[in-house]
Amino acid sequence: MDARAEPQPSVADVVYDRLRADILGGALQPGMKLKLEGLRGRYDVSINTLRETLSRLSADGLVEAEGQRGFTVMPASLADLIDITETRRLLECHAARLSVERADLEWESRMVAAYHKLSKAEELVVKDADKHADLLETYNREFHIALISGCNSRWLLHFHRMMYDQSLRYRMLAFRVKDFPRDQSRREHRQILDAALAREIDTLEAVLGTHITKGAEMYAEHEAAAQGRALVAPTQRPKRYDPLGRGLSERADSTGAGVEGGRTRRSSS
Repeated sequence: MDARAEPQPSVADVVYDRLRADILGGALQPGMKLKLEGLRGRYDVSINTLRETLSRLSADGLVEAEGQRGFTVMPASLADLIDITETRRLLECHAARLSVERADLEWESRMVAAYHKLSKAEELVVKDADKHADLLETYNREFHIALISGCNSRWLLHFHRMMYDQSLRYRMLAFRVKDFPRDQSRREHRQILDAALAREIDTLEAVLGTHITKGAEMYAEHEAAAQGRALVAPTQRPKRYDPLGRGLSERADSTGAGVEGGRTRRSSS
């Protein structure tokens, strides 16, 4: 029996994870000035550790270094989200294609296991969204990583992680005013799994692309609402922004996802 203890994360790694989670989760808002004295009290670490951590987060694109003026949380904008969404779509669809083309039993096993955990988390969220939201996001990330894990490209995986985090930050911002269509996401996850295992690459890319871009559409609606442009008459169908550059289009809600009982339903992408 191997009694060796697991290596403990450094103080810098712990504070990096905490700051990163607070930025992605929206506790630290876009454009917020990150004052070192305030952060030192909040995270109970030294100024030097904070500088090191903020520099790492700047390299991740989550924090903006302002020279002698210090650091701020990276601002958010619709133009930025469109860029992020298209980049993530290109990376993830290409990596998924490579994974399917190079698929083996180990990759299939990772896909099935990741989907099983995700589907169980989706069931738990139906019962208590607030309690299980973090679990859902954990398993949603695992599912997307499993999908592209067979691409055999460390650079694709590296840049995909960056784009996933960036898109997650916008999803968390939009969650403050509107939930994702949960049933639609559950269907898409199943469709992604089935297409991947069946080696139906074109179907996989189509479903995956739609799955990724709906988060940008939701944030676009949030931005429109914030600017007073989202109010429509009861008989009007709401419009959405197409992050692939086709502009505003009528919402095609043939899936039945969206508003239910006066509130929207939460999901993940």
